[in-house]
Amino acid sequence: MTMAGKKRTALRGSEREDLASPALYRLMAWLSPSYPVGAFSYSSGIEWAVEAGDIRDAGTLKAWLATMLSDGAGYCDAVLLAATHRAVTVDDDKTLRELAELAAALAPSKERHLETTAQGNAFVAATQAAWPTPAFDRLAQVWDGPVAYPVAVAVAAAGHGIALEPALAAFLQALAANWVSAGVRLIPLGQTDGQRVLAALEDVVAATARRALAGTLDDLGAAAFRADLASARHETQYTRLFRS
Repeated sequence: MTMAGKKRTALRGSEREDLASPALYRLMAWLSPSYPVGAFSYSSGIEWAVEAGDIRDAGTLKAWLATMLSDGAGYCDAVLLAATHRAVTVDDDKTLRELAELAAALAPSKERHLETTAQGNAFVAATQAAWPTPAFDRLAQVWDGPVAYPVAVAVAAAGHGIALEPALAAFLQALAANWVSAGVRLIPLGQTDGQRVLAALEDVVAATARRALAGTLDDLGAAAFRADLASARHETQYTRLFRS
């Protein structure tokens, strides 16, 4: 095996590293609903989908979120997180800047852009204050624009030596849980039904994480047009509980 091949093998191995207690503690803190990024105030267009009748109950919520995860924002964010984590891990500042710029530009609507960058900037501020890492200093040196949420989480995880695979799985689970929480409040659903939906999405989250780990930026893309339309229509929705 060539030296480059050995390096790739070692890097992939580090991506699958088991979680030590400090890493688990930090991921649970950073991706908790109580972390001060304001995730509870965003629905990713789910509010409009409920008003339009696309989401009516637990079954339609599960179907909508499964598509968002596997073919929409969830998959795109996962690919961006994986690529950013790898760039930080190998000290590739040029790629880090390109990824930060791409992630900020990729949002399909004004509200999705607000959602990802407001949470990303808040995540950077909170994490650098409580769990500082030089990786955030490097990000600030190469990129002075808004930071997308998956980029922020990836920089923190890589900067603290947290392996990519568990970081990605935790990020997607938190994303799904926040979407389910929005659905519970909007439909409305009972808390138990909400947990049933979240449990039903477990395999979708795992499959999306595997695809993102195996993919590259060439695989970046979405086919959840109705969800993108919902995020754009939400901008002019008459009554709103959420910012997106």
